[in-house]
Amino acid sequence: MSNNPHGRTRGLLLMVVAPSGVGKTSLTRRLVADHNDLHLSISATTRDPRPGEHDGRDYHFVGHDKFQAMIQDDAFLEWAEVYGNHYGSPRAPIMEALDRGESVLFDIDFQGAMKVHKQAGEDSVLVYILPPSLAEMSRRLHARSQDSEEVIHRRLARAKDEVAAWEQFDYVILNDDFDKAYSDLAHIYHAERQKRVRNPWIGNLVGDLLREEI
Repeated sequence: MSNNPHGRTRGLLLMVVAPSGVGKTSLTRRLVADHNDLHLSISATTRDPRPGEHDGRDYHFVGHDKFQAMIQDDAFLEWAEVYGNHYGSPRAPIMEALDRGESVLFDIDFQGAMKVHKQAGEDSVLVYILPPSLAEMSRRLHARSQDSEEVIHRRLARAKDEVAAWEQFDYVILNDDFDKAYSDLAHIYHAERQKRVRNPWIGNLVGDLLREEI
């Protein structure tokens, strides 16, 4: 939370979007580790926990009936079905965090980020991470040996579609050097925290300054 003695800074929703193999996870996890006022959004999901996953830390694991009830109650900022399982970003804890002056980082895909942006308006900030080239992205995907050739081809095709929509983002970072890309991302976060719209206390402080006798 903000330690400003004059008033509380409102948090923001930071959505960092990138194709697989561009380094988004490394960038975002370092950003969260370096900032105690920034937390990862914890999604709700209907899928079963995987080994090592814990409810409330990795996901909120809920049943299909509960998830459908939450949809009906408009309890998600966004939700989607992926391979028969549902995933969603619960609205209440996210908005409560903003009111407390904390920020929330979303590990989210392009479509999900656009849905949150549509719902959250000026509370949201969209950042896209570009690969230095699709050839380098392909090399990284092959090097990690997690996907089949068909899946890698689909990821590269999806990346081209996303890159074509770059103008929908507030910021675009090229990750051809990790330390520089991280520095750019951290500077964006710091600058967005200082925006006038997130610091309503400034008006009162300015009024006090203008009333001072000199």
